[in-house]
Amino acid sequence: MPFVRIDALGADAERLDALGRAVHEAMVETLGIPPGDHFQVLNGHDGTHSTLRYGDYLGVRRDEGIVYIALIMRAGRPPGLKQALYRRIAELAHAYAGTEPRNVFITLTENTDADWSLGHGEAQYL
Repeated sequence: MPFVRIDALGADAERLDALGRAVHEAMVETLGIPPGDHFQVLNGHDGTHSTLRYGDYLGVRRDEGIVYIALIMRAGRPPGLKQALYRRIAELAHAYAGTEPRNVFITLTENTDADWSLGHGEAQYL
């Protein structure tokens, strides 16, 4: 049950949709999540009223094509699977949205079954 937030600088609805598809498809392919497990918040920033900051930390030369992807999911996936996910997201973001892989910044936060309510005020995983 991943929850995804994508923030992209200068992104219109078409680009946001493409980024959302890229992330979802990568999670289905690499993590085996069900195709209907699709919960995303997509935000475009115009650089004036809202913007994103970035630097060249670790020698990665980011630019105005930056995309921040925050994933929240239940704990338990091994590091190698996470690496495959990151790689596939970058590949598909490039293929679907034209986002350079160097501009794909991903963070993954894990939690437990008790940290989810999927509706009706219930903790379905408990």
